[in-house]
Amino acid sequence: MRKLGPLTGGEVHLYIVQLESSENNFAQAFSWLSPDEVERADRFRFERHRSAFVLGRAVLRALVASYLRIAPEEASFTYGPKGKPALGAVASPLREAADSFHFNVSNSGDLAAYAFTLDCEIGVDIEHRRRLLEIEGIARRFFAPDEVSELMGLPEGERHEGFFNCWTRKEAYIKAVGDGLSVPLDSFEVTLQPGVAARMIALDGSVAAAQRWTLQAFTPAPDYAGAIAYQDRERPLTVQPLATVDELLGNIPKV
Repeated sequence: MRKLGPLTGGEVHLYIVQLESSENNFAQAFSWLSPDEVERADRFRFERHRSAFVLGRAVLRALVASYLRIAPEEASFTYGPKGKPALGAVASPLREAADSFHFNVSNSGDLAAYAFTLDCEIGVDIEHRRRLLEIEGIARRFFAPDEVSELMGLPEGERHEGFFNCWTRKEAYIKAVGDGLSVPLDSFEVTLQPGVAARMIALDGSVAAAQRWTLQAFTPAPDYAGAIAYQDRERPLTVQPLATVDELLGNIPKV
């Protein structure tokens, strides 16, 4: 596993992590949680969901700590009205970087994705491309009419890929603006055809507004789709290949 260098302005770093670990690293991960995170972890009914939450939050803390040169347990988070996480007050020696630091997290199945950048809100979404029996019904309920037409015009064997291309790009945008499901998914249009670059086509009917946003697609793992969104011209994207929690924590510099 290669390590990404320091985060500088005008670039995006993306990590893909499989949420499994040794018992020792799980114990360490749990020890980093804040009291409210411990309480939240204890509310999960199923152990696999509890484990994914603990490891996912620990990875976020470890990555944030690595960028800001603090200990993982020193990282604190705040949450917007719709639950979007942001960096809380931290005593980082890199104060300027901390003030402009933005990130977003997504998980599906046992995978998680972490996107980091400076001076720009960002959203990330990953989805396991599971087989859905009601693709057309879901699309007609949530997608814009032109997206539905384009999706249903694809060969049947490409519709699942097209559906998840569309879904992840829309979710990434919604997570970037931080408004949750209060933003109707049909209020903006994105590309979805397999092999066509990710792009926002129109935002509230405006092509000009859509052009202020960048969408970038990525493949987290086989049978997964992923996308990131941010309001800026396209930034260089560096993707850390799929790693386990053990591999990632073993490469986090000690403070």
